[in-house]
Amino acid sequence: MRFFYFLLIGLIFTSFGVSAQKTKPVMEFNSKIHDFGTLKEEKGKQVYSFEFVNNGTSPIIIKNVRSSCGCTSPAWSKAPVAPGKKGFIKATFDPKNRPGPFNKSITITANTNPTISILRIKGAVTARVKTVQDSFPRLMAGLRMTNNHLPLTKVRNNEIKEAVLEVYNDTDSVMTVGFRRIPAHLNIKLVPETIAPRSRAKIVAVYDASKKHDWGFVTDYLDLLINGKFAPRNRLTISANITEDFAKLSEEDLKNAPKLEFKEKVFNFGELTQGEKAEHVFIMKNTGKSDLLIRKTKASCGCTAISPQSKIVRAGESTELKVVFNSRGKRGRQNKRITVITNAPKTSSIDLRVMGNVVMPKVN
Repeated sequence: MRFFYFLLIGLIFTSFGVSAQKTKPVMEFNSKIHDFGTLKEEKGKQVYSFEFVNNGTSPIIIKNVRSSCGCTSPAWSKAPVAPGKKGFIKATFDPKNRPGPFNKSITITANTNPTISILRIKGAVTARVKTVQDSFPRLMAGLRMTNNHLPLTKVRNNEIKEAVLEVYNDTDSVMTVGFRRIPAHLNIKLVPETIAPRSRAKIVAVYDASKKHDWGFVTDYLDLLINGKFAPRNRLTISANITEDFAKLSEEDLKNAPKLEFKEKVFNFGELTQGEKAEHVFIMKNTGKSDLLIRKTKASCGCTAISPQSKIVRAGESTELKVVFNSRGKRGRQNKRITVITNAPKTSSIDLRVMGNVVMPKVN
């Protein structure tokens, strides 16, 4: 008898569950996939609206719609869709800078059965032909450049490295390009010496790191003289990351080399009132077998002062690196980087962090 009792209870709950499920609205699409076919990039954004019918017995409420890519923006019926009525999910696809085939999903979350529905848009984008303005977006007095920054990336301290920047004369006259404030470690010229109208040329820079006498990330700023004329904003930035050349060291040299270690690499000053200073001493130790030379210390912000106790650390000895953060003019979360560059092959560059929060003074 008890068996039939529990069976009856089970059937009642099952029936209730099925009944509740049937009362959930149903979102029915004619198709869940739309193929845009082949479209040209220059035609801009493409829009398609997926229509659905509520085949349930209660209103559809769409809770969220999200796309798998930032290139696709969805919109949808915000008001509840009554039984038997139609709603929509609109997909807008932006082909800009996205040549080639695409297949994107749109995920719908609603009070439906099932809760999740997935739509898809697909197609292929034909890339537009790039204009001179696209290829050389930076414009200076008729001279177009891909960028006014010429990076040489990593350069060994005894290396001579060449870098090239392509330019374009976007005028109807012959153009000359000269340079001012050229440092001794840099040789720079235009090839050819003049640029014909609506033609390309190259700025060729030869960087001699042995003459720079510096370490780490360094920059030089040159004035561009276009047709012999100077304008304050016509500047070219040349950067390099100068590293020590350890390639010629033997295994024995490496075994006997210095090695830099810090007890800690992060200092959190907590909270400062704007205008206050925070001081901290980082302890650095040479755990190698020869003298450690501190080549350079550099902060990512002028608000952080660095004072090494010594520039030479003997094998097995330690020294202090004092750091002072000045919060004047700062507010909110702060995260400053301090780079320590040494002659240690395996630890030639180490980054330390000074962080915390700067709050405004209380007003009485």
